[in-house]
Amino acid sequence: MITLFTIPTTFTLLLSLFSAGAIGSLCLFNHDELANRWSGIFSIAGSALGIILGIAVMATGHTGSFVFGASSFPLLSLSFHLDQLSAFFIFTISIIALFCSIYGLGYVRHYYGKYSIGALGFFYNLFILAMLLVVSSANGLLFIIVWEIMSVSSYFLVVYDRQDKRNVKAGLLYLIMTHVGTAFIVLSFLLLYKYTSSFDFATIKAGMALIPSFVKNAIFILALIGFGTKAGIIPLHIWLPSAHPAAPSHVSALMSGVMIKTGIYMMIRMFLGLLSPVPLWWGLTVLVLGSVSALLGVLYALTEHDIKRLLAYHSIENIGIILLGLGSALTFSALNLPSLALLGLVAALFHTLNHATFKSLLFLSAGSVIHQTRTRNMEDYGGLIKTMPQTAFFFLIGAMAISALPPLNGFFSEWLTFQTLFHGMASLNYWTKWIFVLSAGSLAFTGGLALACFVKAFGAVFLARPRSDSASRAKESGLSLRIGMGALAMVILYLGLFSGMVVSFLERIAGDLGVFRDAPSLIASTDHSQLGIGLNFASVSAPVLAIGFILAVGAVWLAIKYGVYRKQNVRVGVTWDCGTNLTPRMEITATGFSRSIITIFKGILRPSLQHDIEYHDAESRYLPKSRTVTLGVRDVYQTYFYRPLQRLANDAFQRTTNIQSGNLNAYILYILIALIIGLYWVL
Repeated sequence: MITLFTIPTTFTLLLSLFSAGAIGSLCLFNHDELANRWSGIFSIAGSALGIILGIAVMATGHTGSFVFGASSFPLLSLSFHLDQLSAFFIFTISIIALFCSIYGLGYVRHYYGKYSIGALGFFYNLFILAMLLVVSSANGLLFIIVWEIMSVSSYFLVVYDRQDKRNVKAGLLYLIMTHVGTAFIVLSFLLLYKYTSSFDFATIKAGMALIPSFVKNAIFILALIGFGTKAGIIPLHIWLPSAHPAAPSHVSALMSGVMIKTGIYMMIRMFLGLLSPVPLWWGLTVLVLGSVSALLGVLYALTEHDIKRLLAYHSIENIGIILLGLGSALTFSALNLPSLALLGLVAALFHTLNHATFKSLLFLSAGSVIHQTRTRNMEDYGGLIKTMPQTAFFFLIGAMAISALPPLNGFFSEWLTFQTLFHGMASLNYWTKWIFVLSAGSLAFTGGLALACFVKAFGAVFLARPRSDSASRAKESGLSLRIGMGALAMVILYLGLFSGMVVSFLERIAGDLGVFRDAPSLIASTDHSQLGIGLNFASVSAPVLAIGFILAVGAVWLAIKYGVYRKQNVRVGVTWDCGTNLTPRMEITATGFSRSIITIFKGILRPSLQHDIEYHDAESRYLPKSRTVTLGVRDVYQTYFYRPLQRLANDAFQRTTNIQSGNLNAYILYILIALIIGLYWVL
């Protein structure tokens, strides 16, 4: 493909397709069906071209730097650079956008006549376009502009269903938090410009020796807060569990699958690219944040009975797992262990790709269920495996992958992350080693809790009896929805079975970063069937695990069918019901399933119980008619961090009203002082 089209030409065509999709959808503002088809066709075509471009750049190793137009303002040039890392993220964004766009063709039909499909198509195409521009920008000012376009377009997608006040509130919180993060990003770029006199990333990299170490530390902290807010690391995550569920489900899949990864992309680009070499405490800080985000993310997911909020919290968990790989890479890089650093970065990239696929599949499957039942409350589901068997199968594939069960892809990226952490335990000194020990323990604990959470989710949604009229009336989703989900399920299986080949491919991508170009490899892949780490340190074979899984399932089936039942006289009858009719109220609920785990972690989650008892009359208080127990979990971040911070800010702003004296001379003095400070800073 590179021989047929140059990189700038292909990239220009890619941007043109999404631009045409956005503008055309807006022009068809009042024609829902035409707008849906127009938006879908161009987003599908653009995504397919993005996949081709990403694969071509990664496979050939070609890079491209180009400028669109002649800018009379040199600080703001429309300059782009496509290297291996950019191409990987373009590929990841495009493959998720492709299947979400196919899914969206059928999904958005239930918005016909309710909201403008043209507006949805405009912001949807603009959102994908902005994400592609974010991961290909080569200039800091251009990056800020497209980053803002990405944030604003996704805000309008979050509040698209604006009749629900919860969505409007979630959108406002998202808008505030994303602009707080952007403010920190802008400050980091301004500090870089002060010492390098350029916003161009290549120039900044060349002038890194001019920046004092304390300024580099300040830039790291600012960038970590800014990009960490977009990625959803704890405690900067409070927008994510509200915003992701509010958006249409195929948009939720894009936001959770790839948008939050733009923060990861810029962390890699800045910390291992622009700002290297890095001090040791940077890597250890990222490791600690990753451990906390992974563990607390899955704990809060266990408390949820809103299916999309549950999935949103699992995005926080998986961002934490990615940060474990990235933090390991930063730590090993600081200790001049490039081979181990390369291993950590490969683990982070592999889980970035894997999480994009299985989390998108889970959101699309959840959207299919919500589309049929018109509710996100898992307590109102049940029995859907009988009426929505294909959706149930696709959700099960995603649940197994996110729970790191072999032979699906989630297992292999988490296994690779474990090997990175184990190398840290074996190679580092006492105090640093213990951070890796705790990180590995956090990852192991997270994996077990994730499995429990998705046992709860799958059981509550698809098994037992329907617990509401809407669940009993549900039927299988349309063809385009099933195609989108099925294709993602196949990608998940492929990434698992051919994990050795994928990891070898990702190692070349990670090795393209300057800091790793001469690093010897610790990864060995034999015919793409076995993935090995180091010299007999650890190895795993995806085909062997797959065959073992199939044999185990087959053995259990044969034992049940021909072993147990042949020796017994089996009679099928009605379940004994103690003389009462079996009802859905006799099933264990999602809340009841997770209550024991929540109780174990009550010191962190701070659960509360509310009892509601209804009596027949005032004199029969010992014979209640009904009893209801509600389990609630307090948001400790809002209670103990953000609300006190809000009160402190309100008090400070209240005191600043004293400077509003109404005296014009005083206002002129304020302007003069600000001007002097600004000139001193610049000079």
